[in-house]
Amino acid sequence: MAPLPGAESGPRWFKGNLHTHSLWSDGDDYPEMITDWYKRAGYHFLAMSDHNIMAEGQRWFAIKPPTVVAGKVVQRGGGVVLENYIARFGADWVEQREVAGGREVRLKPLAEYRTLFEEPGRFLMIPGLEVTANWKRPATATTPEQGGPVHMNLTNPRSLVAPVAADNALEIMQRTVEAVRVQREETGQPMFLHLNHPNFIWGVTAEELMQVHHEKFFEVYNGHPGVHNAGDVAHLSNEEIWDVVLTRRLAELKLDVMYGIGVDDSHNYHEQMLGKSNSGRGWVMVRARHLTPESIVLAMEAGDFYATSGVTLKEVTRTATTLGLEIQAEPGVTYVTQFIGTRRGYDPSSQLLPPRPGDASAARTLPHRRYSKDVGAVLAEVKGSAASYTLRGDEIYVRARVISSKAKANGSVANEFETAWTQPVVGAMR
Repeated sequence: MAPLPGAESGPRWFKGNLHTHSLWSDGDDYPEMITDWYKRAGYHFLAMSDHNIMAEGQRWFAIKPPTVVAGKVVQRGGGVVLENYIARFGADWVEQREVAGGREVRLKPLAEYRTLFEEPGRFLMIPGLEVTANWKRPATATTPEQGGPVHMNLTNPRSLVAPVAADNALEIMQRTVEAVRVQREETGQPMFLHLNHPNFIWGVTAEELMQVHHEKFFEVYNGHPGVHNAGDVAHLSNEEIWDVVLTRRLAELKLDVMYGIGVDDSHNYHEQMLGKSNSGRGWVMVRARHLTPESIVLAMEAGDFYATSGVTLKEVTRTATTLGLEIQAEPGVTYVTQFIGTRRGYDPSSQLLPPRPGDASAARTLPHRRYSKDVGAVLAEVKGSAASYTLRGDEIYVRARVISSKAKANGSVANEFETAWTQPVVGAMR
């Protein structure tokens, strides 16, 4: 008898996106339409992660009258969007009603619409939630009001986790992490929290993120055009934040490693262009034995995954002393792998970065610090479709970044090139 689909004995790579928005919050399409796109695009798993809500129970979406924005007619959830939804899934599936002269469409809960898509070993829906908070600090006699967003995605929750109110990002992150730990312990359900886009409105600094106990994940790449993956002259990039966090957590604070996730953070599904938050920009490749929420969560907690904006890796090898990879090379595309890390005895000095000239909003967010070149240094660089690094013994950690010569189609910003990021190998120093 042939084995059931997905019943293979060994682990394999699964492609997934863990940060996705629909009409349940601030996305602009129905969850079935979004899920259909991801499945057709070859993804194996998807988490719909709407803001401060889980897709459960009865919810009706009011179709508002069309408005004109920048010369375009906009009708969220209505017009052509609703017509396409009906055309794809049928008038019997799409439930509508008239209320006080207006029209409402029932948003299907995850438990209902997942039945249309899930296949053992081929496609999986994972419950998700974006716990969306903001830190806010009142003005004083010497400083203006300060604040910023602290968004954290919860993958595979059993129930809603409410956002925390506090006057600093660290407290919000720590209390949210603890709430998730309680839910996991009480239910026995594997789940994890990750910090979203630290550079969105410059809401979270490296110094805050590095102090969070029991947090192992953050977004090194986010496909939303407003999240500043690359930082700017006054702020660290996401990768620089990662290196600062890894260095100080491992060498000074004696806390766990931090892993980097790639996501879409998709909101816009009808115009594919710069300035829109589209699908297909960033994802994770997870090596797991089974395509189940439990197996995906546990594999990611073990660091058995990589983040990518387009580069595919055939193999990643992480041992106590080596980090190696093999690239699924495309014809005509060249690849450079940089092994990045910090060695023991690094220069720990740092300086506050001055605000951008003319940036009147700088006083309302916390400044970033620039660390020495020892932190997150390029330890080796290899060209070609295979690369490896053997730790010499003084590395605090080593991670790999693979940069291709292939321009990313519909990147989050102009002039992006497809890239992949492996998870770090931690040196034997603690």
